[in-house]
Amino acid sequence: MSPEDPANGGNRFAEMPILTTRRLIQTVVAVFLLLGAIYFLFPKLVGLGDALSRLDDADPVWIGVAIGFNVLAYATYIALFKAVVGGDALRLTWGETYEINMAGVAGTLLFSAGGAGGVAVTYWALRKAGMRRRDVARRMVAFVSLHYIFYPIALIVFGILLRTGVMNGKGSVELTIIPAGIAGALLIIGVLVTLIPPDAERRLARFAHTERSRHFLENLGKVPATLGEGFRFAFSLFTHPSKGGLAVLGAAGFWAASIGVLWASFHAFGVHVPLAVVVQGFFLGMVANLFPLAPAGVGAVDAGMIGAFVLFGIPEETVFPAVLIFRLVAFWMPIPPGVFAFFQLRHTVHRWEEEGLPIDRGGRATSDLEPGEGLLEGAGRLESGRDEAYYKK
Repeated sequence: MSPEDPANGGNRFAEMPILTTRRLIQTVVAVFLLLGAIYFLFPKLVGLGDALSRLDDADPVWIGVAIGFNVLAYATYIALFKAVVGGDALRLTWGETYEINMAGVAGTLLFSAGGAGGVAVTYWALRKAGMRRRDVARRMVAFVSLHYIFYPIALIVFGILLRTGVMNGKGSVELTIIPAGIAGALLIIGVLVTLIPPDAERRLARFAHTERSRHFLENLGKVPATLGEGFRFAFSLFTHPSKGGLAVLGAAGFWAASIGVLWASFHAFGVHVPLAVVVQGFFLGMVANLFPLAPAGVGAVDAGMIGAFVLFGIPEETVFPAVLIFRLVAFWMPIPPGVFAFFQLRHTVHRWEEEGLPIDRGGRATSDLEPGEGLLEGAGRLESGRDEAYYKK
């Protein structure tokens, strides 16, 4: 079977995203400039002097706790990925799952906008493993949506608890109700996406009057149809924890452990921040990860998180070193194993090409499954030979 065989996933042997020397140098320079501005220059401008001199006061025991939470965060993240993507449809081993996910860390370092580089590397790896484009797309949509569903839920729950005074912490509207309202709107949009029919491209094609317009409308409909399939798949896992337990536990565990890193970072300086404030400040600060010009959110996330906790009334001289510890542990610590896994993945892909692809290990593709069959099952069966032809493109 040739590398271009459409029945085997198309061009599986496309070029891999690479870590170029130029990209690495640009990223390193940008990162250090941003870190210097935020942690050294800005504190002096606002009259805090050398706020980072307090780093020497950090309790190494609590830093060790933060590191432990970070290891747990990545372990749960890998479990989530294996449950959603590398389970029934693609028989990935735990080692292969680890390499794909940690290689995504290296990709995330080079890009911004919420980890677009990591998504690109993951997509490439799954295509190399033999998954068809649409299968990869909907599995990735399911993975990302299930992973992030706890984000708006946490903003709503803890925003309300803070505003109503059930939990301790500042409950101003701009830090609680407004974020909760935006999060609620996002959840509603997510629910509406699940209502998109799986044959959206076919339905749109009915409005075409020419062959060219039909082709255009079909391609246009593939995007919402894939989104709908992925969201329904994620929703079925979330609403049936007895079937999707590993996936739900992995998604919730990642955020809980990541917040644990921040919580331990504050404790390293003897500061006891209310739990609800830690959670709310964490998620509000992480919104800055979508800033498109900062590599992996470096600088943007730091500034956003510092600003959130300062608005919550946490002393600036404590926030700066605590957030720096958090970023050192949560962001910088995984980079070396991530880069190493990136190159391990290259060898793994070569082994797949020589010895056989994971897709051939006996797993069923999502297109072979009935809707609602249970855990890690596809979002719908192919309903006609026309759909089958599409999947082989």
